Amino acid sequence: MTSQFKNTEIIDTGFLQLPRGTTNQRPSSPEAGQIRFNTDLGKPEWYEPQYGAWLTTDRQPPVFASGGDTVEDIDVDGVTYRVHSFTTVGSSTFTVTRGGEVEYLVVAGGGGGGYDTGGGGGAGGVLTGFTSVSNSNYSIEVGAGGAGSASSSSERGDNGNNSFFSGRGAIGGGGGGSNANQPGISGGSGGGGGSFSQVGGAGGNGVAGQGNVGAESPNGSGGGGGGGGAGSQGTPIAAGSFGGQGLPSLITGMLTFYAGGGGGGQANLGAFGRGGKGGGGDGGTASRNADNGVSNTGGGGGGGPPTNGPNGIRNGGNGGSGIVVIRYPIS
Repeated sequence: MTSQFKNTEIIDTGFLQLPRGTTNQRPSSPEAGQIRFNTDLGKPEWYEPQYGAWLTTDRQPPVFASGGDTVEDIDVDGVTYRVHSFTTVGSSTFTVTRGGEVEYLVVAGGGGGGYDTGGGGGAGGVLTGFTSVSNSNYSIEVGAGGAGSASSSSERGDNGNNSFFSGRGAIGGGGGGSNANQPGISGGSGGGGGSFSQVGGAGGNGVAGQGNVGAESPNGSGGGGGGGGAGSQGTPIAAGSFGGQGLPSLITGMLTFYAGGGGGGQANLGAFGRGGKGGGGDGGTASRNADNGVSNTGGGGGGGPPTNGPNGIRNGGNGGSGIVVIRYPIS
């Protein structure tokens, strides 16, 4: 038989005994409003139906929010985090119905590679940190990668597009220079310089706190410079200019590198312009086309191959799209 007490006042100098038990002895079908003392934790806890989890009474209720292409819960050292990943290019919304502190990663789209032994595209800018959110709608923008140059040596790769979260803007990567002694374009990370005869084009500049400078085309190498990455600048190596390295992140629960620069296109046989770790595309050569930057990494596109490249195609690779990730603890 169950007794119900409504509006009951208890006047006593003793105590009110809560149900006690271990974590494994929690009710199998808990309901909102249930409270107990967890002997494993040494604390009272209450059941939160929105998350389907027991929370201790010594902490603020967790953030509650919706939005994202994927939403998943991950365990990190015994703490459960909810992770919202926005991967579709364009605008969307992160809706918060209970505020608190969140962690974020914002990566812009990578720049496109240059044409005909062109420079690699610069990586998209990267922003990370923590911020407080309140009950509101927050605008999200995932930037597209810039197009690789595909028409002539006088046109450089396009810059990537910016990504945003709550007014925080990561700047798109700079396009790579093409084979006309063109400099790379500045961006989140700068594009690599294009090659021309014995003269090298300069690398584009990066945005402080978001990326690095692109590499100058090595003089006399017949190749473009590597695009800058979020972790390091492009490297002007005559045997194949490398894109700058990206930055690692554990925000999704898996170690992932973001925003590597595109490798420079190379005319010398055997040379190979490697893209930077973090989605940077490899540069083209006489035997291979340029690679695109990897989607949702902000990697720069590889610089285009020379005139004697595969099937006469000298296009630079497209930059990889960006990503926005938001997470917060729920238990």
